[in-house]
Amino acid sequence: FRGALDSGATAINEEMKLAAVKAIASLAKEPIPSVVNKAYGLNNTAFGPTYILPKPLDPRLLGAVAPAVAKAAEESGVAQRPITDWDAYDIKLRDIMGQDSKMIRRITDLVKSDLQRVVFGEANTDNMLQAASRLYHDKICVPILLGNEEMIAKHAQRLKLDISGIEIVNPRHDREAPRRETFAKILSTKRCREGVSYAEALDKMFNRDYFGMMMVETEQADAFIAGAYSGVSSLASIAKNIVGIKDGYNHFATMHILTSKRGVLFVSDTSINSVNDTSSLVDIARLTHESVCHFSHNPVMAMLSYSNFVSRKEDVAMRTSQAVRILHDQYPEMCIDGEMQVTYALNRELRDEVYPFSKLYGRDVNTLIFPNLSSANIAYKFMLEMGLTDAIGPIQIGLKKPIHFISVASPVRDIMNLATVAALDAIVLNKCCQCDNQPLPS
Repeated sequence: FRGALDSGATAINEEMKLAAVKAIASLAKEPIPSVVNKAYGLNNTAFGPTYILPKPLDPRLLGAVAPAVAKAAEESGVAQRPITDWDAYDIKLRDIMGQDSKMIRRITDLVKSDLQRVVFGEANTDNMLQAASRLYHDKICVPILLGNEEMIAKHAQRLKLDISGIEIVNPRHDREAPRRETFAKILSTKRCREGVSYAEALDKMFNRDYFGMMMVETEQADAFIAGAYSGVSSLASIAKNIVGIKDGYNHFATMHILTSKRGVLFVSDTSINSVNDTSSLVDIARLTHESVCHFSHNPVMAMLSYSNFVSRKEDVAMRTSQAVRILHDQYPEMCIDGEMQVTYALNRELRDEVYPFSKLYGRDVNTLIFPNLSSANIAYKFMLEMGLTDAIGPIQIGLKKPIHFISVASPVRDIMNLATVAALDAIVLNKCCQCDNQPLPS
């Protein structure tokens, strides 16, 4: 009925009923989102004898059926308020279903105008393959799949995915021998004084993560999405060796963007630095500040701890307080203060009353820097599991090139969002090579 109501239909006629049936039938033949498989306890079900209709909780139903019915109402002459802007209508339906954040839609619109080549390291996994296929057909980026062509094709056939037109690169195939040799020469030359020989580098190029990151390093691709099976420490080490950390920094980090009813919140460091000293906290804060600016937000930052302004003189609080002093002295343009408890960071009225001297006075905090990896990781995952927020990430910040890590078990939507951010990362990097850093247009 949504399409009928939105178009102001005076009746529900046969044309509208037929349009709804065709939309449902068409949707049933498309790959099933992982969220549906999870909700119904399915195991990668596809169109066939046991699945001929979309499940009632399929979030795509409204977006597929309502426009079809509205168009049929208009074409059959019963629509009193014909819909003229179908893109805006699609956005409205997504808002109703809570499928997308405004931020990710804005980023998507931007990257669609300048398609970037994004390499997927674990293309033989279901969720990453589904994400790459949808990104390709939605024209959000140009995916490049790493892996065995036959194996990927079998996975795609089982999942009913159309991956024709998507480039597949097998780093282990003989035809890639010249490229492996070139990559090995570059890596061994760069790291020869760190004990990396040509033979060792050549052996590493059979590994998809090394090969994919070298594609980005040599500008044969614009971004790389690595699939993590457990921790990210090995991927972080490879990234540091191949693309390196940005000049002026000694650390890189991971940021998540949390979206909820109270607004957007940026949090760091959620994946990389397990134990922070003063130097790493300063780097994390600076990198996060830079990244938040790229998302067209004015960073108002709180350095978190279990104490407020050294009310407890213990190591964690002291390190955080020292980092804040360095940031105030060397980067006065940053709106940041701490250390402080999260209660005071997010409650402006309470903070202003108790700590009126804070640089954050009268301002709402939108960026949180946690004192260590454990607290950051636990906090954002707790919020996700409690249904208090949606997240975009993990976004790697501080590497010289767009390299990002995500669990292979992540939902398709999360992988798509990260690939979209990676494409933006590549666009920003290209612009920074031409001129000074510019924020994402509003």
